[in-house]
Amino acid sequence: MLRSLLRSAASHSRTFATSKQTKGSLTKAKRSKPKSDELSASSSAAAEASDQVHDTLRAKLLADEAGNRALDVGPNGRPLFTNTTALKDLTKKDACMYMEFSSEELNKMLPEGLPIGMVKEFEESLRNGLLVRQGFLDLRDNFRRIVDPPMYSDGKGLKLRQQVVLDGPANCGKSIALAMLVLWARNEGWLVLYSPRGREWTHGGFFYKNPQTGLWDTPVQAANILQDFLKYNETVLQKLPCHVFDPIPLGEGAGVGLRKDIASISVPENSSLYDLIQIGINNTHAAVGVLVHLRKELSHVKDVPVLIAIDQYNSWFTFSEYGEANTVRSTRPIHANELSTVNAFRSMVDKDMMMVGAFSHTTSVGKLRQELPGVPSDARAILPRYSLDEAATVSHYYLRQRLVSRESFSEDGWKKIYYLANGNGAEMRWLVPFMR
Repeated sequence: MLRSLLRSAASHSRTFATSKQTKGSLTKAKRSKPKSDELSASSSAAAEASDQVHDTLRAKLLADEAGNRALDVGPNGRPLFTNTTALKDLTKKDACMYMEFSSEELNKMLPEGLPIGMVKEFEESLRNGLLVRQGFLDLRDNFRRIVDPPMYSDGKGLKLRQQVVLDGPANCGKSIALAMLVLWARNEGWLVLYSPRGREWTHGGFFYKNPQTGLWDTPVQAANILQDFLKYNETVLQKLPCHVFDPIPLGEGAGVGLRKDIASISVPENSSLYDLIQIGINNTHAAVGVLVHLRKELSHVKDVPVLIAIDQYNSWFTFSEYGEANTVRSTRPIHANELSTVNAFRSMVDKDMMMVGAFSHTTSVGKLRQELPGVPSDARAILPRYSLDEAATVSHYYLRQRLVSRESFSEDGWKKIYYLANGNGAEMRWLVPFMR
């Protein structure tokens, strides 16, 4: 009996000791977890610091090498950069070569902002260089021949298109081609309405239903568009007279409701387009009406060529982020074409107006049908991804910009990256540093 009692007491003591040790070990494990988090945080911080040191060293080396033309070598020893300094002088011989732009020129000529793809390219390559592609040259020559037709024609030329929709796979350079076209047109003295972020026309700000038109007004976006239009074109707009003198309907202002005293304002005689835009900027109730009125005025401008260039154009063929309340618990999504601003500018039916819209895959719109309302059936121009020759030049450019070391770079290596990325420019830029 005594032995059994002693055995049970011993077993209970052992069990008690074991449970105590388990709790202690669990407590230690719990206490050790923050240490592992601290280690991972410190390791990530160390990796970040190492990347910063590498980027700083790379920037310093590139700064020391700036101006050394002997390093600007492309595939098979060809020059990497073209000697042509103006977009208007580029020819087929310059295709598949890089052209360098100054930050001052880009900020001056494109004050509305640069496309996201162009900004990322400049930031990661640490140089304001863009590849001259045949697709851009064809686009430029199309509009050049419309404004300045050749004196003779052999009848075998491509059909000229007043309206073009740039389409193609993701990261094939549609937005960059559009920005380069705007840059060329403005250098030629054209009047260009350029919107690098067309999606913003359908997102953000206030929205009100205009009882006079049945469409939805977005006064904040309209004022921003008018201000952007003035940034580069102010001098030209001051010289262009107004031709349409219909009264401008007033809608609700941004957060201030409708005006009770008047429903419209008239355009004074002898007004210029600059004066018209100032009305919309200074009067929030008139911003949308002025922008819609401006679209009509642009069709009457004959003194200078006029081009409307819209990036993220595909976002105008789907729903906006706005909604109309049906019941207390449900809303109806408002389509982009129900917005007054988009409704005025989306259509390409006006044969006298030159217009280019670029599709963008960053808007998450999805695939649209082939035939779009208000767009000519032959308007689409497919811009392909990099060809093998273009990929060779791009890879040598990234080698020049030290995204990959010369010891790791090889023809077999960049070809593998090209086929792996399927010619996707952004993916190639991301993969090049992994070349071994």
